[in-house]
This record gives sequence, C-alpha cells and structure tokens, in this order.
Amino acid sequence: MQRTIFPRMETALSSASYTTSPSTTRRLAARVAFMGVNEPARVMLTDCFRQFRIETVSVQEDFAHRMLNEKLDGCVIRLGPDATSIMETARTSPANNRIILYGLGGSAHDAMQYSKYGVNAIFTEPLERSATLKLVRATHSLVLHEFRRYVRVPVATEVGVTTGDGRRFTATSQDISSGGISLRGEVAAPGTSVEISFALLTLPRIWVRGIVTWQNKEEVEIGIKFDPQDERRMKIKEWIDAYLGS
Repeated sequence: MQRTIFPRMETALSSASYTTSPSTTRRLAARVAFMGVNEPARVMLTDCFRQFRIETVSVQEDFAHRMLNEKLDGCVIRLGPDATSIMETARTSPANNRIILYGLGGSAHDAMQYSKYGVNAIFTEPLERSATLKLVRATHSLVLHEFRRYVRVPVATEVGVTTGDGRRFTATSQDISSGGISLRGEVAAPGTSVEISFALLTLPRIWVRGIVTWQNKEEVEIGIKFDPQDERRMKIKEWIDAYLGS
C-alpha cells in the first residue's frame, strides 16, 4: 500500500517543464514537483493529482536552489542513490521543511532507509491506476492544506510492535493521528493489546500502548487505537500540531 502553508510564487517555476494540460483554464490549488519521474509514470501521476486540483511540475536541475527560494506543496522523488540528498535538502529548507514527500519505486520495506526524512507515502512500481489514485486521495488534503479536525498525517516509518502475549513484529506506518495509527506488513486480531514504538522526524523514539481495532488480511493492514490512559500519546499530538503548523 500504499500536508504547511506558505504563499506560492506565481512565476518561480516559469523555467520548469510543466506537465499539465494547456486546455485547463482553472487555476489549480497546489503544486507538486517531480524529481526523476519519467514517462509513463509522470502521465499517470499528473492525471491523478489534477483530479484534486494539484498541479505538477518537473524539476530536472537546481533542486537545492529551488528548495531555498521557492515554495512547493509536495514532491515525488524517485527512490535511489540521489534520493537521500534530495530529501535532506527539502527537510532542511526553511521554506519547504514540511513539504509532503512521496517516494516512487521500491517497496514499503525499501523505503525504511529514508524514514528519517519523514517520507509521507510511497508509490510502488509498477504503478497501478486505482492504487495510485487511492494514495493521492488519502494524502491530497495535506498537500492542499485542508485540515480536518482529526487529521491523519500520512507518513511511512518503521514501527515496532509487541503484543500482549509477547509476539513481536515490525510493520510500516501508513498514517497517524492523535488517536491512532494504521500499519501495513503484519496483521493481528481486533482486540489485541499492543505496545508500539517509532520515531518521526523531530519526535524521538516513543512508546505507546494501544489496541488493534481492525485488520485487513488481504492488504496485510491493521488499525491501532492509542490507549487514552497512556499519557505518552500526548507527545504524538504535540508533534502533529507542530507538523501542521498550528
């Protein structure tokens, strides 16, 4: 399986190669840059983002300069040898340190080496339209800065899980809120008590208790609700509030 908010510079990317249709007259609401994204993936991604009023632009060079001088709302980065430096540049940029980062290629497990940069979601290849559209739909509100009261922040990071009966496994987070987290990679029956641990960018590794509330065996996913009596979950809420710039 497979969000803050700054004014945009209308002419900043005038030299970039836009991938949007010239027939569109409606101004789109946000911009996502493509780094190392070639055809046919670029065509499919562009179409999926445009369905949610998000413009796409290909950035082939001077990425560091652009990160320091321009505001983008998201970036799709092909995972590989150059991905680490690109993500580091984005996360250390004053204007874009909270940019929504998408990885392209590889598996969720492969993406764990980039978890320190707070990769929000992964497009696995080969791209399949329904799965790609589903991921964009799940993350577009953060790109557009349209926050719900109980926002779920998409983020892909490694999560250690210990169940009440002593079983241990590692999974990949899909999204997190102040009340819970969804994971992919292992399943556990609803009602199972767990303690999980993970780290998120500026949030050092944290442990918090919870209970499995649902599972999807076909997609190998589970949802965990944090224990409201575990005060450690407040650190997660504080991190989300800071991440969203509230």
